[in-house]
Amino acid sequence: MKDFFKMFFASILGVLTAGIILGCLSLFILFGLIASISISTPQESALTENSVLKIDLSSLSEIVMTNNLLSFSSQNVSVSLTDAVSAIKKAKENDKIKGIYINTEGIGSGLASIGVLRQAIEDFKESGKFVVAYADAYSQKGYYLASVADKIYLHPQGSLELNGIASQTMFYKDALQKLGVEMMIFKVGTYKGAVEPFMLSKLSEPNRRQIEEYANGLWSHIKNTVAGARGITPDEVQRYADSGYSFSKANMAEQEKLVDSLAHRQDVEDALRARIGKKLDEEINFVSLSRMSREKAKSHGKSSDLVKVIYAEGEIADTSGAEPISMENNINQSLARQLRKAAQDDKVKAVVLRVNSPGGSAFVSDVIWKQVVELKKKKPIVVSMGDLAASGGYYISCAADYIFAEPMTLTGSIGIFGMFPNFRGIAEKVGITTDVVKTAKYADMGMLFEPMTDDEKALIQAHVEQGYDTFISRVAEGRKMSKSAVDSVGQGRVWLGERALELGLVDELGGLQQAIDKAAALAKVDDFGIDYSRTKIDFLDLLFSDTGTAIRQAVLRYTISAQELELLRQLRTTTQQTGYRAALPIGFRPY
Repeated sequence: MKDFFKMFFASILGVLTAGIILGCLSLFILFGLIASISISTPQESALTENSVLKIDLSSLSEIVMTNNLLSFSSQNVSVSLTDAVSAIKKAKENDKIKGIYINTEGIGSGLASIGVLRQAIEDFKESGKFVVAYADAYSQKGYYLASVADKIYLHPQGSLELNGIASQTMFYKDALQKLGVEMMIFKVGTYKGAVEPFMLSKLSEPNRRQIEEYANGLWSHIKNTVAGARGITPDEVQRYADSGYSFSKANMAEQEKLVDSLAHRQDVEDALRARIGKKLDEEINFVSLSRMSREKAKSHGKSSDLVKVIYAEGEIADTSGAEPISMENNINQSLARQLRKAAQDDKVKAVVLRVNSPGGSAFVSDVIWKQVVELKKKKPIVVSMGDLAASGGYYISCAADYIFAEPMTLTGSIGIFGMFPNFRGIAEKVGITTDVVKTAKYADMGMLFEPMTDDEKALIQAHVEQGYDTFISRVAEGRKMSKSAVDSVGQGRVWLGERALELGLVDELGGLQQAIDKAAALAKVDDFGIDYSRTKIDFLDLLFSDTGTAIRQAVLRYTISAQELELLRQLRTTTQQTGYRAALPIGFRPY
């Protein structure tokens, strides 16, 4: 017995020692990462006289995670769309800021979000201050933003991409058949294109028609906006796109009046020095969006009354926690808890729900919808839609008192689908067999290596149809429409914000600030503060939660671009696209 206790306590001591060593190793790696980044990263500029606000959109996000691993660093610090707009507004009112310098490289935001920034810069120009844009090469989205500038410069060997809108869908059906994987698909909605990659080899005609409609709408908006800003006609913009000038020399962009001058970056910065009265050998004090957003703004007043802004960003998921690839939270049932907490807070007089989501779990969407309904009984709730508020994203929005969408928001997609894989074929190919023992008729339903019977398929289809009926009933109730009217604009069809307004799916075109003002008006408060709900990951979270995941997140954010992160996220989502869902296709981005 004595030897047993010796071994027992020795084992415990060994486990504790190993844990301490591993913990110290994790800390060493973490501090090493922090040190290496901080050494290589320049400090942010202070706000001094004759400063220029530099708009760098490479790390713009809908919602920022504050206090994260890289928050001390000025490189790759995420800036929320809200903070970016706030920074531009503060720059307009601050005499130390003489103008704006737009850098569009690495832009990853959607057109609706870029439109919000563009409008903020338009408002900034009313101050009489200058706005200058430069790029070695303009992407289409980058140029859409840059077209707001007084002067647009392009590198003499650069290019300006203005090709139009294209949407590409990848189909997996034939590949899955060759592998021996059968996807059992159930859906309601003629236009519900999310399942087509798994059941067809090309777009269905209804889906093609809807894509053509919103793609043409997006392109028309871009053409008209660019043409108006540059003093040319939409037909001239179309001619540039159709002529393939995006792949020609930079002088074609100048010849077609899309840029004002071809110049090297140094020449542009010399021109900026002249504008702000600096000598050629003096440094320009560029102030970042994140730095400017921290300046004090004019207060709405001293009242304790609040308008609470809650973010619904990302895919609606059954799981919780931060997305390990994109470092952005999925929408999950914690959003319902945030809404419930806001409903119970007497200081919060109204809520704005900022939705930027392609949808996801039908069940979680309904949980969140219910909480919106409950909150609405106590205080006003207004929805502000971002780039996407479709399918499940629209589901959680439809019960609000008032809904704002951007002109280029993609919304609607009122429909439900279910998708379940069967791996029997691939198992047989490699010599794997299965045998089932069950105690009831449907006990083996949903097993990955067992095909579904006709009865089982009928049960699931009925469940999906019931889900669709619930969906259109929720919309009918929230939007004060008949179920037949909702069905006529539903069936999984995606609409642009402008068209959604005509159909009664939203109440007004506008952004987050308009939604805040509307929420305050509905609550009948004039003197109020704004409480932005933010997801925080502080240093202790990194140490005492999943340190390995946190380090991977930090490294990914620091080392690869937003576009590469999005591709990785899409790949991961492809492996999870099963069950009952109210969602758009994987990686849905038609621009």
